[in-house]
Amino acid sequence: MDSLDGIAGRRSVRRFGQEPVDDETVEKLLRAAMAAPSAGNQQPWRFVVVRDREVLRRLADASPYASMLPTAPVAIVVCGEPAVEKHVGFWVQDCSAATENLLLAAHALGLGAVWLGYYPVHERIAGASEALGLPDGIVPLCVVPVGHPKEEEKPAVDRYDATFVHRDRW
Repeated sequence: MDSLDGIAGRRSVRRFGQEPVDDETVEKLLRAAMAAPSAGNQQPWRFVVVRDREVLRRLADASPYASMLPTAPVAIVVCGEPAVEKHVGFWVQDCSAATENLLLAAHALGLGAVWLGYYPVHERIAGASEALGLPDGIVPLCVVPVGHPKEEEKPAVDRYDATFVHRDRW
Protein backbone atom coordinates (compact mmCIF):
# COMPACT_ATOMS: atom_id res chain seq x y z
CA MET A 1 0.00 0.00 0.00
CA ASP A 2 1.34 3.43 -0.94
CA SER A 3 1.92 5.55 2.17
CA LEU A 4 -0.24 8.46 1.01
CA ASP A 5 -3.07 6.11 0.02
CA GLY A 6 -2.79 4.45 3.42
CA ILE A 7 -3.00 7.78 5.21
CA ALA A 8 -5.96 8.94 3.13
CA GLY A 9 -7.77 5.60 3.37
CA ARG A 10 -7.42 4.96 7.10
CA ARG A 11 -10.73 5.12 8.96
CA SER A 12 -11.81 4.50 12.52
CA VAL A 13 -13.30 1.02 12.80
CA ARG A 14 -15.56 0.22 15.75
CA ARG A 15 -17.05 -3.15 14.72
CA PHE A 16 -14.89 -6.25 14.61
CA GLY A 17 -15.30 -9.85 13.55
CA GLN A 18 -14.28 -12.56 15.99
CA GLU A 19 -11.30 -13.70 13.92
CA PRO A 20 -8.22 -13.50 16.17
CA VAL A 21 -5.28 -11.19 15.58
CA ASP A 22 -2.18 -13.35 16.01
CA ASP A 23 0.89 -12.47 18.07
CA GLU A 24 3.04 -11.98 14.97
CA THR A 25 0.64 -9.32 13.68
CA VAL A 26 0.52 -7.62 17.08
CA GLU A 27 4.31 -7.49 17.07
CA LYS A 28 4.25 -5.85 13.62
CA LEU A 29 1.87 -3.21 15.01
CA LEU A 30 4.11 -2.61 18.01
CA ARG A 31 7.22 -2.38 15.83
CA ALA A 32 5.45 0.25 13.70
CA ALA A 33 4.42 2.15 16.83
CA MET A 34 7.96 2.12 18.19
CA ALA A 35 9.32 3.43 14.87
CA ALA A 36 7.72 6.80 15.66
CA PRO A 37 9.87 9.84 16.39
CA SER A 38 10.24 11.01 19.98
CA ALA A 39 11.71 14.12 21.59
CA GLY A 40 15.37 13.51 22.32
CA ASN A 41 14.84 9.90 21.18
CA GLN A 42 13.71 9.10 24.73
CA GLN A 43 10.89 6.77 23.60
CA PRO A 44 8.70 7.24 26.69
CA TRP A 45 6.04 4.89 25.34
CA ARG A 46 5.02 1.68 27.02
CA PHE A 47 2.39 -0.74 25.68
CA VAL A 48 -0.04 -3.19 27.23
CA VAL A 49 -1.50 -5.84 24.90
CA VAL A 50 -4.90 -6.92 26.18
CA ARG A 51 -6.83 -10.01 25.10
CA ASP A 52 -8.49 -10.85 28.44
CA ARG A 53 -12.25 -10.26 28.08
CA GLU A 54 -12.67 -9.07 31.66
CA VAL A 55 -9.88 -6.51 31.33
CA LEU A 56 -11.35 -5.31 28.02
CA ARG A 57 -14.73 -4.91 29.74
CA ARG A 58 -13.16 -2.93 32.58
CA LEU A 59 -11.36 -0.67 30.10
CA ALA A 60 -14.69 -0.14 28.33
CA ASP A 61 -16.32 0.79 31.63
CA ALA A 62 -13.69 3.52 32.11
CA SER A 63 -14.79 5.49 29.02
CA PRO A 64 -18.20 6.40 27.60
CA TYR A 65 -16.82 5.95 24.07
CA ALA A 66 -15.35 2.46 24.40
CA SER A 67 -18.38 0.18 24.09
CA MET A 68 -16.71 -1.81 21.27
CA LEU A 69 -13.75 -2.87 23.42
CA PRO A 70 -15.24 -6.11 24.78
CA THR A 71 -15.84 -7.34 21.21
CA ALA A 72 -12.34 -6.59 19.91
CA PRO A 73 -9.97 -9.55 19.54
CA VAL A 74 -7.15 -7.45 21.01
CA ALA A 75 -6.50 -3.96 22.29
CA ILE A 76 -3.21 -2.14 22.62
CA VAL A 77 -3.01 0.40 25.42
CA VAL A 78 -0.49 3.12 24.69
CA CYS A 79 1.00 4.50 27.88
CA GLY A 80 3.65 7.06 28.66
CA GLU A 81 6.36 7.08 31.29
CA PRO A 82 6.98 10.80 31.88
CA ALA A 83 9.91 10.13 34.26
CA VAL A 84 12.14 9.01 31.36
CA GLU A 85 11.62 12.22 29.41
CA LYS A 86 14.62 14.34 28.54
CA HIS A 87 12.26 17.10 27.36
CA VAL A 88 9.52 17.42 29.97
CA GLY A 89 5.94 17.34 28.72
CA PHE A 90 6.62 15.82 25.30
CA TRP A 91 5.56 12.28 26.21
CA VAL A 92 2.03 13.03 24.95
CA GLN A 93 3.31 14.00 21.51
CA ASP A 94 5.68 11.03 21.41
CA CYS A 95 2.96 8.53 22.37
CA SER A 96 0.53 10.16 19.95
CA ALA A 97 3.00 9.68 17.10
CA ALA A 98 3.38 6.03 18.13
CA THR A 99 -0.42 5.65 18.18
CA GLU A 100 -0.81 7.08 14.68
CA ASN A 101 1.88 4.70 13.39
CA LEU A 102 0.00 1.82 15.01
CA LEU A 103 -3.27 2.90 13.35
CA LEU A 104 -1.64 3.21 9.92
CA ALA A 105 0.05 -0.17 10.29
CA ALA A 106 -3.27 -1.80 11.21
CA HIS A 107 -4.86 -0.32 8.09
CA ALA A 108 -1.94 -1.44 5.92
CA LEU A 109 -2.36 -4.99 7.27
CA GLY A 110 -6.08 -5.01 6.42
CA LEU A 111 -7.17 -4.61 10.03
CA GLY A 112 -9.48 -2.08 11.62
CA ALA A 113 -8.70 0.03 14.66
CA VAL A 114 -9.85 3.13 16.50
CA TRP A 115 -8.10 5.60 18.83
CA LEU A 116 -9.93 5.83 22.17
CA GLY A 117 -8.61 8.76 24.19
CA TYR A 118 -8.22 8.30 27.94
CA TYR A 119 -5.66 11.01 28.77
CA PRO A 120 -6.20 13.75 30.04
CA VAL A 121 -9.57 12.75 31.59
CA HIS A 122 -8.81 11.80 35.21
CA GLU A 123 -11.66 9.27 35.55
CA ARG A 124 -10.62 7.43 32.40
CA ILE A 125 -6.97 7.40 33.42
CA ALA A 126 -7.87 6.07 36.88
CA GLY A 127 -10.19 3.38 35.47
CA ALA A 128 -7.64 2.19 32.90
CA SER A 129 -4.81 2.26 35.45
CA GLU A 130 -6.80 0.15 37.86
CA ALA A 131 -7.99 -2.30 35.18
CA LEU A 132 -4.42 -2.82 33.96
CA GLY A 133 -2.66 -2.69 37.32
CA LEU A 134 -0.37 0.06 36.05
CA PRO A 135 2.47 1.04 38.37
CA ASP A 136 2.82 4.64 39.57
CA GLY A 137 4.40 6.82 36.91
CA ILE A 138 2.81 5.05 33.94
CA VAL A 139 -0.02 7.04 32.34
CA PRO A 140 -2.49 5.54 29.84
CA LEU A 141 -2.81 7.88 26.86
CA CYS A 142 -5.22 5.83 24.77
CA VAL A 143 -6.60 2.41 24.01
CA VAL A 144 -6.58 1.05 20.45
CA PRO A 145 -8.90 -1.91 19.84
CA VAL A 146 -7.76 -3.89 16.79
CA GLY A 147 -9.50 -6.54 14.75
CA HIS A 148 -10.76 -7.64 11.38
CA PRO A 149 -13.34 -5.06 10.28
CA LYS A 150 -16.93 -6.20 10.43
CA GLU A 151 -18.22 -3.04 8.80
CA GLU A 152 -18.09 -1.99 5.18
CA GLU A 153 -14.89 -0.25 4.13
CA LYS A 154 -15.53 3.46 3.90
CA PRO A 155 -14.21 5.39 0.91
CA ALA A 156 -11.35 7.82 1.41
CA VAL A 157 -12.48 11.33 2.21
CA ASP A 158 -10.40 14.35 1.24
CA ARG A 159 -10.37 16.52 4.37
CA TYR A 160 -8.02 19.15 3.01
CA ASP A 161 -9.33 22.64 3.74
CA ALA A 162 -7.31 25.53 2.31
CA THR A 163 -8.94 27.95 4.78
CA PHE A 164 -6.93 26.27 7.57
CA VAL A 165 -3.63 27.11 5.86
CA HIS A 166 -1.73 30.38 6.30
CA ARG A 167 1.48 31.23 4.53
CA ASP A 168 4.40 32.90 6.29
CA ARG A 169 2.09 34.76 8.71
CA TRP A 170 -1.44 34.52 10.01
